[in-house]
Amino acid sequence: MEQEVIAQISNKLKSIRKEKNLTLQDIADRAGVTKGLISQIENSRTIPSLLVLIQIIKALEVGLDDFFNDLDGYSKEGKILVKRREEYQKFEKEAAEGYDYFRIFTKKINSSTVDIVLLEIQPGATREFVQTDAFEYKYILSGSVQYLFRDHQILLNEGDSMLFDGKMEHNPINLGQDVAKMLVVYFFEG
Repeated sequence: MEQEVIAQISNKLKSIRKEKNLTLQDIADRAGVTKGLISQIENSRTIPSLLVLIQIIKALEVGLDDFFNDLDGYSKEGKILVKRREEYQKFEKEAAEGYDYFRIFTKKINSSTVDIVLLEIQPGATREFVQTDAFEYKYILSGSVQYLFRDHQILLNEGDSMLFDGKMEHNPINLGQDVAKMLVVYFFEG
């Protein structure tokens, strides 16, 4: 299964669950699986079997046709993909307060997948160092962000950008009093 389809399924499961004000435990109980498994599926950390996926969709009280309809997002005439700001899907990438991720697009290109995300870092937000199995491109839309790496740090201001191997442990810190916003592009290989 392609990475972009997995991300679309994960995002749609989480979005429907939140729209219906259901907890992870609610869905786990209804689907007969663990809360941890639901969390891993919603965050694209594991791929469910077809049977488990169907159980989760039924637990959300959504028809299979409705769930899978328009997952790809392409028009019938061509591959023009438009996503309005209100359609950006908020997701949790790692357990941290004040780091708000909004997925814009995920697209498989040849043997790679590109995931485009808007990250908003609240003033005073903190978290642990993280790693990603992707190259990461960061473009600062507003504010200032101090990028901490294990052996050095880099200050990025509005309009600055950076590309690095996400396998290096890193942690962005908002230095200002307002929300810092950045466009993040993940390049996954294979």
